Amino acid sequence: MSMFERTTYGPTGPLGPVRRLRVVLVVALAFGIAGLGSSALASELFEDPHGTLFSESAYPSAAECGQCHPKVYEEWASSNHAYSSMSPMFHKFEQKINDLAQGTIGYFCMRCHASVGTTIKESRDLALWERAQVSREGVTCVTCHRVDERYQKENGERRIVPGNIHQPVYGNYEAQELPKIVANPGAYNVRPSEDSSVRGTPIHAQAIEFEQLSSSQFCTSCHQVAVFPGIKLEVVVEQYRGSPAFREGITCQDCHMSQVQGLNSGYEMDYVAYIGGKPIGEKRKHSNHRFVGPGYPIAHPGIFPHNPRATEIADIQQWLQFDYKAGWGTEAFERSGPSESQFPPHWQDLERRLEAREVIEENLVELKVKRDLREEVMEAGSGVDGPFFTSKRKVGKALKFDFVLKNKNNGHNLPSGSLGAQPEIWFNVALSNPSGVTVWESGYVDSNGDMADLHSLDVAAGTIEHDDQLVNLQTKFLTTNVAGTDREMYLPVNIDIDQIPFIRPGNTPNSVMNHPPFIRMEGRSIPPLGERKISYRVPGDKITEAGTYKLSFRMRSRAEPIYFMRFVGATSEMEEAMNEWMLDYHKHAVEFEIE
Repeated sequence: MSMFERTTYGPTGPLGPVRRLRVVLVVALAFGIAGLGSSALASELFEDPHGTLFSESAYPSAAECGQCHPKVYEEWASSNHAYSSMSPMFHKFEQKINDLAQGTIGYFCMRCHASVGTTIKESRDLALWERAQVSREGVTCVTCHRVDERYQKENGERRIVPGNIHQPVYGNYEAQELPKIVANPGAYNVRPSEDSSVRGTPIHAQAIEFEQLSSSQFCTSCHQVAVFPGIKLEVVVEQYRGSPAFREGITCQDCHMSQVQGLNSGYEMDYVAYIGGKPIGEKRKHSNHRFVGPGYPIAHPGIFPHNPRATEIADIQQWLQFDYKAGWGTEAFERSGPSESQFPPHWQDLERRLEAREVIEENLVELKVKRDLREEVMEAGSGVDGPFFTSKRKVGKALKFDFVLKNKNNGHNLPSGSLGAQPEIWFNVALSNPSGVTVWESGYVDSNGDMADLHSLDVAAGTIEHDDQLVNLQTKFLTTNVAGTDREMYLPVNIDIDQIPFIRPGNTPNSVMNHPPFIRMEGRSIPPLGERKISYRVPGDKITEAGTYKLSFRMRSRAEPIYFMRFVGATSEMEEAMNEWMLDYHKHAVEFEIE
């Protein structure tokens, strides 16, 4: 009989379930095992027939928390945190770098993207539908609210305290109403422990104040990340520490969990919980869990946003077979008389398709909210002045003009986040003549949707011209390869030229060069509250007639370049979704006369 058979959650002895679990952990730590994340303990967990049950009950799903915290759950369900483990692009990228490095990356990326999955030692290459539900939730409730130790700069190092739904949670305040509820479970129809005779909604019996949860330091381990061979992949916290916001005492949470996303706008007031649909206590500060940013989801809307109803209707593989774009489950489609044979077995039932369509429509509404908030954040975080003409406007003469791009964000660069291939923010400027014909453009895209830079497949094939005036704020990796000078690379994996690919640390300390040997980063972002003048020149041979010209301008934002998606093996459906979510903002046009 294994230790987990001797320490099940049922009230099987005088120690009780909670104390028995703590004994197991104490014994594990005494032998130098770092909690449930150790290979020895995890191995026994999964060899044990009760292991899977234990692993899932020890890390409650967000859906369980949402029973009493519906507002927080609704906000979180479509957030980038909730998407971190569902993202098909993340899994393609994570697999690609492990392939290139012969597995030496290991669980590194999964620490943040699938924190519970890492903790319970799920195989890093496990299919999404084979993972535990709470693992698929990525940065889920327990990722933050079951942390009781102060962490500093470790890359993704954070231990989640195990325990079922009844165990304590950690927050940025001391619970005022919870003791009353726990003392009177029958009145509230809740069950605060396994031993409770009341058969109500399971809840945690204690909420412990953990002050670091309100500090920017809490965000560091996942948003300031460096990897071999010394490249910084996440620099948000580094930028923040040098920002005006930091000097003014504004925290990450003050902007990213405020009532107006992305701005230090104060917090909404709401009830801490709703039990049986009734609010508990008095309204207090509510931290918004949407965490809106430039990122966005490209997953099937049946599996994201998270929706408890969706898991009741179908599993992930079945949802991926549901052709929502063809109109399955809509009144118009079903009235057209489709035959059962055209559907996979799971979707041959009409009632199930109708229920699935309801979930799809619910999730599409949430995605619309996310899209609108994303545009608001991007618009509020930057500003564009211009155009300012710096040349005479005459036929046959070169037309010169400037724009001034401002980073209105006082907390980090524009753009911030992950470096390297993503994110993309660029200018698209076009000039049309009096006949309405576009005679000049910069920031145009190729047939795949990529900018016409050195990575464009069409530029390489010679089918379109390189965009010499392209203004792209995307950071690039510069590498010195086996032969030649520096060149742009979208993924600098340090591979030996022998037949053993392996990411090896450089033989010169990074502190000496301030970057790894043979790899540098060319940052093009704008610092907090900074600005940049952007100059353009239209050749005189494009200005062939007098009259009214129109100069149109927009900024464009996309989470991933298409060339990078193809490099990691993304599907055509993923590419299509990535371009569908591409955002155009700060759109305007001016008309002027050419003599």
